[in-house]
Amino acid sequence: MVFFISNAQAASAATTTSTGSQGGGFSQILILLAFVVIFYLLLWRPQAKRAKEHRQLMANLGIGDEVSTTGGIVGKVTALRDDFVTVQIAENVKIKMQKAAVASVLPKGTL
Repeated sequence: MVFFISNAQAASAATTTSTGSQGGGFSQILILLAFVVIFYLLLWRPQAKRAKEHRQLMANLGIGDEVSTTGGIVGKVTALRDDFVTVQIAENVKIKMQKAAVASVLPKGTL
């Protein structure tokens, strides 16, 4: 059986590819650095901003605020404790939940 590529051509092609890929280390570092920057800008930074806003929301929560919870319950804050809040969702119906379950504070007069 006859080979289509001679041994001399195969040997010269092998030496060309082995010497041509030696300068790629710096570009790989730049690509890795670019992925880290993209990860920071698209994922970590917005998540940290949302967490900071939620911490401020929980710290500024007061009696009489109208709130919406993560479960979709809407009501008025009637009592506050360290980690818990009591929300009146209907007349004579109050529920106690964690402050972290409050998703947003609604404008006054929404209910």
